[in-house]
Amino acid sequence: MSTGFFHVPVPKNEPVLSYAPGTKERAALKKALADARAAQVDVPMYIGAEEVRSGNKKPLHPPHDHKHLLGYFHEGDKSHVEQAINAALAAKELWAGLSWENRASIFLKAADLLAGPYRYKINAATMLGQSKNAFQAEIDSACELIDFLRFNVYFMSEIYNDQPQSSPGVWNRMEYRPLEGFVFALTPFNFTAIAGNLPTSAAMMGNTVVWKPANSQVYAAHVIMQVLKEAGLPDGVINLVYVSGPDAGDVIFNHKDFAGIHFTGSTGVFQNIWKTVGNNIHKYRSYPRIVGETGGKDFVIAHKSANPKEVSTALSRGAFEYQGQKCSAASRAYIPSNMWDEVKQNLLADLKSFQMGPTEDFGNFINAVIDEKAFNSITGYIEKARQNPMNEIIAGGKYDKSKGYFVEPTIIVTKDASSLTMCEEIFGPVLTIYVYHAENFEQTLELVDATSPYALTGSILAKDRFAVELATKKLVNAAGNFYINDKPTGAVVGQQPFGGARGSGTNDKAGAKVNLLRWVSMRTIKETFVTPTDYRYPFLEKE
Repeated sequence: MSTGFFHVPVPKNEPVLSYAPGTKERAALKKALADARAAQVDVPMYIGAEEVRSGNKKPLHPPHDHKHLLGYFHEGDKSHVEQAINAALAAKELWAGLSWENRASIFLKAADLLAGPYRYKINAATMLGQSKNAFQAEIDSACELIDFLRFNVYFMSEIYNDQPQSSPGVWNRMEYRPLEGFVFALTPFNFTAIAGNLPTSAAMMGNTVVWKPANSQVYAAHVIMQVLKEAGLPDGVINLVYVSGPDAGDVIFNHKDFAGIHFTGSTGVFQNIWKTVGNNIHKYRSYPRIVGETGGKDFVIAHKSANPKEVSTALSRGAFEYQGQKCSAASRAYIPSNMWDEVKQNLLADLKSFQMGPTEDFGNFINAVIDEKAFNSITGYIEKARQNPMNEIIAGGKYDKSKGYFVEPTIIVTKDASSLTMCEEIFGPVLTIYVYHAENFEQTLELVDATSPYALTGSILAKDRFAVELATKKLVNAAGNFYINDKPTGAVVGQQPFGGARGSGTNDKAGAKVNLLRWVSMRTIKETFVTPTDYRYPFLEKE
């Protein structure tokens, strides 16, 4: 039996390895990539204590080399969703009753496993399965996931330590109960860290989870489950299934024990989920927690006082790292007329230097987009932009899917601040720039605020602090993460809690205590030491 108030290790952000030529990590990752390409995996679903193989095998291909076979995963159906829910509910009592420090130790061990023996395996899985280059994979699948696990454990301990005041003769206590039922984690393709965080953050707080990743992220999700199993996660706490969205939704959103959803994905899907939950609200034991981070149309606005080279670098990195497949990617930019020529020159030079190709070649800055559906959507936007006489494509605009789903980094300059590619999320390597008169900064801020229904990330670049303050105030509701003199991407766990408002989500800030609080239901306990025995209050006494 535990007897003590325990303090978990104070977390520090996991150092990002460089993978520069001659480093040991570069050699280790190259070997992990070669080993993964040489094998074919058979990926089961993880339901309770079982590795479930449905026999309905779906191939896994690298997006940058879609003729190469990495292996197969076993796709499930509604029966597997029901099985996963039953496994989650069966595991609930024992898991919720486990002392918090023992729950914590599992996730701390998982973090150390990722930092050590699994680092190159999960990076290689992310590089091959999601076409991320070595550095992007290191930041995401290793460092950010490690940080999520360690910081969330620390935040959990702070939450449990947050207790109410007590008046004389009374002891007030706060319990942070897991939700009544199971949590559904629905995760995207683009970040292995998000795929790992959404189910583990809920599980950490004593919940049991049904987890459905995107089919295009299954390869790395399989590694995450291997890590959690080795770390000692009990059977049934997190149940991993590969099913269609409609099949999952039909079963989960009609189940009386559905307690909440932790979601990252498109705005349209999230809004449909919210509608479905609302229509079914009478079916549930309690009001489900609906937590989601969705799309973005993230902006960069430069002031006339900004450094043109800093602006162009923020755009090159912010728009084109991971082929723009980040919900935070810079997708629209507002550049003042006084510096446009220099910014343009720098941008074109940057794009000319980009190398594009497979992730296994560490010289490639640009890799493939995730799949054919994404390829067709992105190139569709490029072609529509090409047909608009108000637009000029000044870089890129070409694409090819014969070997992999490659889209050139593309820059569109528009004279129409409300054009299609200035307003709609593209989720690919496409940046649209609007050049405004350098003296119309305040009016342009109003344009930035009103153009998009999203409010995920955005940035201001300026040397003039009055301009910085004005932008910060005017754009107060335009972004959940607002950056000053930086690109609008690259939030770090524990430093820039991540989330968006408006059409971009519920802004529950992954990487902060507020997110974990969504996965508990508080219960106040008041204990009175000397219980009254007379109903009469002193005011009732006669003078």
